[in-house]
Amino acid sequence: MDHSAGTTAATEQPITRANWITAIVLSAAISVVAVLIGEYKFQVGPAAIALFPIIWAVLIGAIIGVQRWRPVSGATRSVATVMLEISILLFLAKLGTEIGPSLAKFQNLGPAILLQEVGHIFGTVILALPVAVALGLGRAAIGATWSIDRESYLAFAIERFGVRSPEYRGVFSVWLIGSVFGALYVSLLSGFMGSLGIFHPLALALGLGLGSGSMMLGGVGALSLIYPEQAAEIAALAALSNLVTNIVGFYSGVFLALPLCRRLYAFWSRVFGRDDEGNWRRAAAKPKKQKKQQVLEVVQDPEVKLTPGLTLLSYVVVGAGGLLASAIGTRSFEIKDAVGIVVLLVLTWVCVRLGKLVPMVPASVFVLGIGTLLSANFLPTGPLVADLMENMKVMLIGLPGLALIGLTLGRDIQALRQLSWKVVLVALLTYSSSFLAAAALGQTVLHL
Repeated sequence: MDHSAGTTAATEQPITRANWITAIVLSAAISVVAVLIGEYKFQVGPAAIALFPIIWAVLIGAIIGVQRWRPVSGATRSVATVMLEISILLFLAKLGTEIGPSLAKFQNLGPAILLQEVGHIFGTVILALPVAVALGLGRAAIGATWSIDRESYLAFAIERFGVRSPEYRGVFSVWLIGSVFGALYVSLLSGFMGSLGIFHPLALALGLGLGSGSMMLGGVGALSLIYPEQAAEIAALAALSNLVTNIVGFYSGVFLALPLCRRLYAFWSRVFGRDDEGNWRRAAAKPKKQKKQQVLEVVQDPEVKLTPGLTLLSYVVVGAGGLLASAIGTRSFEIKDAVGIVVLLVLTWVCVRLGKLVPMVPASVFVLGIGTLLSANFLPTGPLVADLMENMKVMLIGLPGLALIGLTLGRDIQALRQLSWKVVLVALLTYSSSFLAAAALGQTVLHL
């Protein structure tokens, strides 16, 4: 997807072997340190805050990504981005292999999984939109609250509204905040809500089908720490829910949520007396010089020209990093674990190719769907795949990817500084309301 209209070009830097070594070493080191720090849980009144390797990886990566002593170069960030995309898909591939063996448990959840999209729309449009309008975001409130604004929505907003429109600024802001802080925020929110006991853990797992692999990873990690005896079911149900969101979520967002959001925006604008710039209507009689709308921008890092050799290296490094984190975290390693990682990497590569051949279907949908089928008990491959994967911990395999998210933060820091506290608050409310509304609907439909 081309985001060039919302980017500023960085100084051209050649991508050297040193950049690859730096990204690889930092990713591995951060993952190992995060695993060694371990898991902690402490009470805050009736609730608990869960801190675990995923959070440490994001935080440590972010600190390194923005520090000025030895800044992470744009070329190194470009390498990290390449490995990040593979790492998230590898995590989803492993998660897919955990859905297959659990399909029988979820055979009665069809209506609940499909209706979660109603929960996402209700949460963002019904709950977050009026707050955004009341805060004075103007038409940017539409872009900030019609969905949680992942990559497909960003591309749609560029084509539908243009990069200088208020709607696009809203979409871009929520996308940016989610890309940088989404996994961390959802993990803290999930752990907090899970410890309160208001929702059944499986209802919360349904709510994690937000359409973002990294956010789901953070949420599943927190819930698995709170409910270790149900960790496998939580991971499988969240992945299944996320798969459905990836398939139908974009279309429900475009054809249902957006029209509804625009109509309700007009209603709430009248209620709160705000105009399209977010100003009070009663003050509109006074002539005022209009402010020039600023386009939020991120730095455009150098492009990595992937040769077959560098592509192979990227997959090998990502697989080795996930295997290393899993081995240290579980304190075990078997040869079949290495074979399992190779299977996941091949599946990831195939799905990346399929995503390019069929661009209207994201690679994440292919990798989750095919991983689920290969591990399903009704296929001959099911028992073999389950055996290869049984020792590896899915949360740890995804760890290097979240470390890489933090390392790339320096690219986005300029745009983050341009965001007002209002849009940050609305973004967090959008994620929260989408997650909690879907979880509440899931709890109601499942009678948990």
